[in-house]
Amino acid sequence: MAEAFTAGVKMGGLTNDTEIRILLCYLIKSVGPVTREAMEAALLQEELVNYFEFVGALNDLVAQGLAIEGANGYTITEKGTTVAQTLSEDLPRSVRESAILAVIRIQSWVHKAAQNHADIEKDGDRYRVTCTIQDKNQQHGAFTLQVTMPDAMTAEQVRDHFVACGSEIYNKVLNLLTQPLSDEQRPPEGVR
Repeated sequence: MAEAFTAGVKMGGLTNDTEIRILLCYLIKSVGPVTREAMEAALLQEELVNYFEFVGALNDLVAQGLAIEGANGYTITEKGTTVAQTLSEDLPRSVRESAILAVIRIQSWVHKAAQNHADIEKDGDRYRVTCTIQDKNQQHGAFTLQVTMPDAMTAEQVRDHFVACGSEIYNKVLNLLTQPLSDEQRPPEGVR
């Protein structure tokens, strides 16, 4: 077992090539198909592996016939499934759990971002955030909300919150707009 580069790896992370390949087989088997980007982001964010070791191990999986790269990401082969089932218990449980949860979080975010989209445009000294919920059946978004923020950081926060919670925001706005008005809220007769 060759020792892996340890730059960017926290204490308890994986430090040899074989462990990294086993973890990748386990990940792909558990949550596949999974994109390279999702695995990379998850494992590096959790500081479980070194970037260069990750890239090398993923290439090794394909070369050894343990995984196949397809249009939707990597899928595990029968040989890779055997490796994952046989050897994944050799990895620390905390590493396996952390890796799986991180990949699922990233996959969930990517899915939400595909449906709940937000763009930021600089408008003078302010930032305009255009938030849209996409509808597969319509050319235009099913819901669009535009807000102006005083700075880039706040605009980015609005964008991230909309991607994460766009469906909830849509439901709340729609609920408020479609509930009957109370007598006090209604416009007076003849005024509209």
